[in-house]
Amino acid sequence: MRVADRLALVTGASSGIGAALALRLAGDGARLVLTGRDPERLQQVAERTGAKAVVADLAAGVDTLLDALPARPALVVHCAGVGAAGPLEELSPARVDELLDLNLRAPVQLTRALLPGLRAERGHLVFVASIAALGVAGEAVYSATKAGLRGFADAVRIEAPEVGVTTVLPGAVDTPYFGRRGRAYDRRFPRPIRADRVAEEIARGIRRGSVEVVVPRWLALGAKVHGAAPALFARASRRFG
Repeated sequence: MRVADRLALVTGASSGIGAALALRLAGDGARLVLTGRDPERLQQVAERTGAKAVVADLAAGVDTLLDALPARPALVVHCAGVGAAGPLEELSPARVDELLDLNLRAPVQLTRALLPGLRAERGHLVFVASIAALGVAGEAVYSATKAGLRGFADAVRIEAPEVGVTTVLPGAVDTPYFGRRGRAYDRRFPRPIRADRVAEEIARGIRRGSVEVVVPRWLALGAKVHGAAPALFARASRRFG
């Protein structure tokens, strides 16, 4: 898909991967609608990209965003998300609901509402999931939301063949995400990668119509082991994290 002169919607565009991708798409000539929860940061990204900014908390619902769209987008990128680290039994019910609402319910509802237009435009959907979709101890609910997003993308790909669907599985990315999930990133390996590197891979995936993008690419080995030998993957995860 070529994005020049086409309307693109990017959620979670206040910072991180969403902001980096907004800059990348603007450079490719896309017309942008950006949404996020931080008004100041979102406006800064909008000014740099010439985008329409829509401040919205998608965890509370998608109607505000839908009402603000100037036209039906040809490209929709679901970047918005939140994490939570810690033992499952210590997560509050409200925190669990927040992850489910923002990471999974919002992209499902937004896709449902926008799919007719995407079909007509022969457009493209991007779901930014995570390598945590394979299952990460200490992030059980986050992992579940990203696995659900991956499965939802797979189903939409089959149901709507007129629409390109790309799932993105990044590893650790140097964004504000870790500061908000309740535990800093403390592993020596792998080192977090830059958000603009992920944005470049997403842009390439859109151009090529890629089904799945794993960043960095060597993490695809873990996905293959998980699919072929889940018990082995679980034992290795316990041992090596």
